[in-house]
Amino acid sequence: MSLIDTARQFAEIAHAGQTRKGPEAAPYTDHLAEVAALVAQFGGSEVAVSAAWLHDTVEDCQTAPEDLRALFGAAVAALVLELTDDKSLPKERRKALQVENAPHKSPEAALVKICDKISNIRAVGEAPPVGWSAERRLAYLDWAESVVLRLPAGADPARAVFAAQLAASRRAVAAP
Repeated sequence: MSLIDTARQFAEIAHAGQTRKGPEAAPYTDHLAEVAALVAQFGGSEVAVSAAWLHDTVEDCQTAPEDLRALFGAAVAALVLELTDDKSLPKERRKALQVENAPHKSPEAALVKICDKISNIRAVGEAPPVGWSAERRLAYLDWAESVVLRLPAGADPARAVFAAQLAASRRAVAAP
C-alpha cells in the first residue's frame, strides 16, 4: 500500500463520525479528499498529498505527533505539524497566528494550506456552516485571503484557483 493510501485510511478512521458544519453535514473526510486531490492536481509530492489527508488529525483527533512519525515518517509528520493549530489557544489567537506564521511556511506547507483554504472557502460559499450570517461568512473569506496572501511565493496555479473560488464565494454570499 502506498504512503498516500495509508494516510487516507488512517485519516478516514481518525475522522470517523466527524462531519462538516454545512446543512448537509457531509462527512469530514470529504474535505480531506478534496484537499488531497487539489494538492495532487497542483503537483504536490507524495509527502504533501499524505499530509493533506492527515493535516487535521493532530488538532481534531488527538493523534500524537509521535504516532505520525512512526507510521508515516519524519517528513510527513513535520509537514502535518507545520499545518497544525495549537488548540489550547483561543480561536481568535489561532486565526491571528495563521496570518502571522504564513510567511514562514515551507513550499509544501504553503501548497497544502492554499488547497485547504480553497476547500474551506468553497464550503463557505456553497454550503456554509449552519447559522453563519453573511457578515460572518465574508469575514471568514477575508481572513482566508489574508492567510493565503502572506504565504511565500510559489504555487501560482493553486493561488489562481484560490482567487477564482474566493470571487465565486463572495458572489454567493452577496446573492440574495
